[in-house]
Amino acid sequence: MIRIDLPASFLFGAATSAYQIEGGWKDGGKGPSVWDAFTRRSGRIANGHNGDVACDTYGDFQTDIDIMRVLGLDAYRFSIAWTRVVPTGRGAINTQGLDYYDRLVDALLAAGIRPFPTLFHWDLPLALHEANGGFAHRDGAFAFAEYTEAVVRRLGDRVAHWITLNEPWVHATFGYMAGIHAPGRRNPWAFLRAVHHQLIGHGLVVERIRSLAPKAQVGISLNLTPFHAASGSEDDRKAADVADQLLNRLFLDPLFLGRYPEQVWAKMRLFRPTIRSGDLYIITQPFDFLGVNYYTLA
Repeated sequence: MIRIDLPASFLFGAATSAYQIEGGWKDGGKGPSVWDAFTRRSGRIANGHNGDVACDTYGDFQTDIDIMRVLGLDAYRFSIAWTRVVPTGRGAINTQGLDYYDRLVDALLAAGIRPFPTLFHWDLPLALHEANGGFAHRDGAFAFAEYTEAVVRRLGDRVAHWITLNEPWVHATFGYMAGIHAPGRRNPWAFLRAVHHQLIGHGLVVERIRSLAPKAQVGISLNLTPFHAASGSEDDRKAADVADQLLNRLFLDPLFLGRYPEQVWAKMRLFRPTIRSGDLYIITQPFDFLGVNYYTLA
């Protein structure tokens, strides 16, 4: 038996996303997201399944919290559905949606479980996508910051940890280039714009949280994958480096170094988005932690 000694501050937790579990897809004033539309397109999802009902945690989250207590969990990472708070992506705030997350946070704290809300886990408001392409347009970043401000004003007195984006590489790559996730686009120009504008949105949100809840910690979650050359040949080493730049450093470099990885950025020069003065300064706003989502088939 292998024993691992962990510090007292180590947190064991579980994680979900709103579209995976909430259901209640049009209840309580919620607006449609790109996933609500995408799952209704013929042939997109096996057997025509969708998240209309899912696990119905919109109707009952207490059962899950009770299970977490039995498991002895310290933390729960969930995502907030943008369209439950701002149904059309920008504009009027839906207080019923905020009330739901208010009750969820209070119930978690009453159970001794720390809430770790994720502010965007791919469920972009459909109206925002139809108006300007969502994160494919620069305005998507500012709409994201506005929605975040409404959430933090309501929950920031009790939530001590925030995650801005979950796996923005996945949303940009599968949603805007491969077209196998919502919103289902296949456009290399939209792909790189979605990369850049999500990162701007992250930086703007860090600034908003700092101003509204200065004692809170804020971070971002990325899916990161190690790459190793198949052999010692120069071609294999270059291939591994390009893969690392495209899947890892496309987000790590601008976040920590204030620039995009040079080799891949040069290769994609025809598709690069417009980078305005100050963009990289916004993106490199200091944050407190980096979430690493690591997957393996082993």
